[in-house]
Amino acid sequence: MEIEAVSGKEATRSARALRADVCVADADVTGRLPLHELAGPARAPQDPPGSAPDAPRRLLVLVSQHCPGALRRALDAGARGFVCKDALPEQLVAGIRRVAAGERFVDNALAGTVLRASEVPLSARELTVLSAAAEGAGITEIARRLGLSAGTVRNYMSAITRKTGARNRVDAIRISQGAGWL
Repeated sequence: MEIEAVSGKEATRSARALRADVCVADADVTGRLPLHELAGPARAPQDPPGSAPDAPRRLLVLVSQHCPGALRRALDAGARGFVCKDALPEQLVAGIRRVAAGERFVDNALAGTVLRASEVPLSARELTVLSAAAEGAGITEIARRLGLSAGTVRNYMSAITRKTGARNRVDAIRISQGAGWL
């Protein structure tokens, strides 16, 4: 089964309606998709898939080897599996099966990226805010997209600037992109 969602709300609605055992999401769109809502709380391994009408989904994320920030956002959202975007289809199928069985799965090609993800100084929310800023969104637009107040977004931008050692927002974006966090 394949489902494409254009917006985060649409993706979440589709995942809930289908009661999918595993949701597969592209990490490149994590700034626009509510991964934590797609993942839902982890189902106990002994519970069979689809055992309850509100059975939570499990999340497997497609990740680039060179973007530890996206992997960090996915980890913080509760993703259970990570497959490299360049992986063979068999790797993706293996990941889906393992996640569906309640196990964690990390593609071997992503081992270095997983280690670098732990070194990212920004939180998942800060990365989401900075990703939106990197797309050209202003404070008001970021606040609207993420359901935050403009003051909260300004506070995040201030923390991002401090944590990256940047002079301003543009410098924070440049530093973060150079480090592979965005």
